[in-house]
Amino acid sequence: MTLLDEERAALERIDGAAMLAQVEEWAAVNSGSRHLEGLARMADLLARAFAPLAEVRRVPPAEAQVMRADGSLAPQGLGHNLHLSVRPQAPVRVLLTGHYDTVFEADHSFQSCRWREPGVLNGPGVADMKGGIAVMLAALRALEASPRAADIGYEVVLNADEEISSPGSAPLLVDCAGRVDAGLTFEPALADGTLAGARPGSGNFSVHLAGRAA
Repeated sequence: MTLLDEERAALERIDGAAMLAQVEEWAAVNSGSRHLEGLARMADLLARAFAPLAEVRRVPPAEAQVMRADGSLAPQGLGHNLHLSVRPQAPVRVLLTGHYDTVFEADHSFQSCRWREPGVLNGPGVADMKGGIAVMLAALRALEASPRAADIGYEVVLNADEEISSPGSAPLLVDCAGRVDAGLTFEPALADGTLAGARPGSGNFSVHLAGRAA
C-alpha cells in the first residue's frame, strides 16, 4: 500500500513506545465492570490523557436495575462514561467509541501484565480494549497535527459498562450516533488484521418465578 505524504507524516508522529507504556499503566488498574472504585481511577487516567484534545465530560450512567436472587430489584451500580466533542460544525463528523471496563473484577486472579513472547503482551484489558483506546488517542493526536483536521469533527465516548451490555451508557451512545456520519469502535481487529464491520449482539434476561410448592 502506498501512503500519501501527509499520511506518512501522520504515522511518523505516533510514538509506539509511549503507547505501550500507556497501555501497561492502564492495564495495571483493575476496572472490572462492577468495580466502581477501579472504574473511577481509570476514568481519571483517561480524562487526563484525552484532555489536550477537548473538555472531557463525565456523564453519569442511566439508571439500571439488577434482580436479586429473591426476585426483588435493586439499583445497579455503574461507572461514569466519558464524552468529548471536537469541531461539531465540521462538514464530516465521526463517532469514536471504546470501553474501559473489563471482565476481570477486583477479586480475579488475572491482575497484571506479562510478556508471552517478544512483541506479545498479555494483561487484563490489553486487547479488549485499553489497547484500542490508546490507538484511538494516538490517531486523534495525529489528526490534530494534520492539514485535514479542520474538515473533520468527532465525538468520543468511552463507556464503563460494555462488558455487561452497556445498560448505563446506551442512551449516550444512541444520542451521539444520531448526529454523526460514521462510527468506529476500537475493539480488536479480525485475525488477519482487517477491521470488523459487524459484531454479534447480546442480551441479558432475568426471570423470577414464584408459586406454591407442590
